[in-house]
Amino acid sequence: MMATRRSSKTLRPELADAREAGLHNIGEAAALSEVSAKMIRHYEGIDLIPPASRTFAGYRLYTDADVHRLRFIRRARNLGFSIKQIQSLLGLWSDDRRASAQVKKLAQGHIDDLQIKITEMQAMQRTLRDLASRCHGDNRPECPILDDLASPTNGH
Repeated sequence: MMATRRSSKTLRPELADAREAGLHNIGEAAALSEVSAKMIRHYEGIDLIPPASRTFAGYRLYTDADVHRLRFIRRARNLGFSIKQIQSLLGLWSDDRRASAQVKKLAQGHIDDLQIKITEMQAMQRTLRDLASRCHGDNRPECPILDDLASPTNGH
């Protein structure tokens, strides 16, 4: 904790003063970034975003830069990057001396992982489609889908 927090009027303002200064409470930051308040607290808890400053009453306060960082995280999550990858991307984003080759390498690794997952999911889809086509879907108890799931020869 910073020792400078003793100056309560400037570092721990009232909410109205904070809003006047252009700061956002967690609800506003959530709306602006399209990241839920719950996820904002989670990201803060895992150090993906820096700890929020607080009002005198303890409400979290976020700057426009914090909201921008949250949007970055949301976009990266929407593209399927893991939290660990996002930590790396955030580090690269904030490093003015980064080489774009580092960013491309990280993105290409993610592309390769996605391709593997797509291939696996397509195989699952084919299997399920085949099983569903062999199921009569009527009042009889026989079901190739359940038989396949119960088969000791399938799986690992």
